[in-house]
Amino acid sequence: METTTALFYVFSAILLFAAFRVITARSTVHAALFLVLAFFNAACVWMLLKAEFLAISLVLVYVGAVMVLFLFVVMMLDFNTDALRQGFWKHFPLAGIIGLVIAVEMAVVLLGGFDVAEAPAPTPEQVELGNSKLLGIEMYTNYLYPLQIAAVILLVGIVSAIALTMRKRKDSRYVDPSRQVKVKKADRLRIVSMQPEVQRAAAPADNQTPTGGQA
Repeated sequence: METTTALFYVFSAILLFAAFRVITARSTVHAALFLVLAFFNAACVWMLLKAEFLAISLVLVYVGAVMVLFLFVVMMLDFNTDALRQGFWKHFPLAGIIGLVIAVEMAVVLLGGFDVAEAPAPTPEQVELGNSKLLGIEMYTNYLYPLQIAAVILLVGIVSAIALTMRKRKDSRYVDPSRQVKVKKADRLRIVSMQPEVQRAAAPADNQTPTGGQA
């Protein structure tokens, strides 16, 4: 138990440090890498709480997919970090106060759910099934409708993002693939028959040599 408590404090301290560096790092790439470190330590904390499914999901989904996408976007777009960081420390105290208020509100709302003493003891059948299967049964039986609503909201968000990016813009140039496929040689190439013409060189003046000197 003492080892578990010590590991919890170690992972939590690294998690808080990495989260702080995410918003204070000068380089955008370094901030994304610190966010990866924060996700890994959060997964370790969940492993200590015996929430293996949530820990593996955090590593696979966020670290394996979302953060890789963030890194590609950051490196391809080449943000001007100096312009983005202007006025950061000026607004940092207000942002810290708002973040603290949000953390306190979440703690007040969720504090009752972390009362392990009042949690019912799992039956031998539940222990045999495991956390992942029990979580799936709970989600798709008692919380099926909220899960479907969340799926519809995510689908609407994906379709909206695609619709916003696929709109026609006047300043963008694009090629219609269907017109490219239907093009013929006669549409791109025209052969013109022209008569050959030979242009004679002009005769030199009488008072000048062909090299341009005086006669």
